[in-house]
Amino acid sequence: MIMTLNYQQICLTTCEIARNAGKFMAKERNRFDASKIETKGLHDLVSYVDKESEKLIINELMKLLPDPGFIAEEGTNTKVGEHYNWVIDPLDGTTNYIQGLPIYAVSIGLLEDDELVLGVVYEVGQDECFYAWKEGGAYLNGEPIEVSKRDCIHDALLATGFPYNDFRKMNEYIEFLEWTMKNARGVRRLGSAATDLAYVACGRFDAFWEYDLKPWDVAAGAVIVKEAGGTVTDYKGGTDYLFGREIVASNGLLAELILRKLNN
Repeated sequence: MIMTLNYQQICLTTCEIARNAGKFMAKERNRFDASKIETKGLHDLVSYVDKESEKLIINELMKLLPDPGFIAEEGTNTKVGEHYNWVIDPLDGTTNYIQGLPIYAVSIGLLEDDELVLGVVYEVGQDECFYAWKEGGAYLNGEPIEVSKRDCIHDALLATGFPYNDFRKMNEYIEFLEWTMKNARGVRRLGSAATDLAYVACGRFDAFWEYDLKPWDVAAGAVIVKEAGGTVTDYKGGTDYLFGREIVASNGLLAELILRKLNN
């Protein structure tokens, strides 16, 4: 029988777990051993820091819920939970981290059956913890946040992620990127989808789109965007953004235009 969760309490505890993982990563950055970098696929890197961070996170999350499962990027625990599954990216922005760029994050979301019910994104370099739980609003370091109110594309700052190993939609991507560059105030590519989504939630970005993302890239951020008043869909405007490998997140006011242009 599924239990009634205190989403707020679990979310706040998850924030502390994310912060502790971030402290570990920041400490290791000062003595990072580049010889231990591994390649999972084309331009897809992983380090011992990713793996150790994931183990630290999972060890703590196992204490929060009865018999949880894990959908985690590095696969250090692959147990499937009957009702609860944590969706974890222990270090979103690995290439940034390896290169010494200070934009990387811990991303932790929770699935209750098929519903995302809480999310935490801890952006380590800025010491900013974004979090939200079902029907509880969205927060940054304890303060409420909401999406922007900009409804004109010419005033909008957008974010994206460049394709790095799946180039099957490259032509369509470049075509839409060209349109955004000509019409929006600007386009940014930070190298961390979790951070991009968190920045949409607090109004720094007005919209974000990317394809070939994995569940752990978007689970936490999607919850935060929606609780901050934004919208999150796949490229067709549907709900298959967690496992469908494509996502559009926005303040809601720009969603219709962006989806229409994406599907031209």
